[in-house]
Amino acid sequence: MWIPLAGLGVGVAIGLVSGLTIPSQFARYTAVAVLSALDSIVGATRATIEKRYRNRIFISGLIGNTVLAVVLAFLGERLGIDLYLAAVVAFGVRLFENASRIRQHLVG
Repeated sequence: MWIPLAGLGVGVAIGLVSGLTIPSQFARYTAVAVLSALDSIVGATRATIEKRYRNRIFISGLIGNTVLAVVLAFLGERLGIDLYLAAVVAFGVRLFENASRIRQHLVG
């Protein structure tokens, strides 16, 4: 459970210290990639609490969901529609659902 959270903390620290800026044309791709990563981390935390965490599922979900979300954003950009919003909504719903389940488990 601590490895994903430690990785998130290290990533945020590197991002804050490095001063790296993302060009605005990549904002949609960055947004869906970050949401995908957060969804995977929160899902892994929930799975760990429920004692059903499997590393293979975490890694495949992290990579697979990120690739799918970026492809949706790319296709939407080429078609001239905001297709990336589908990924944003899906990841947002899953984040809140997983966070709610974690809270219910911790509170009782």
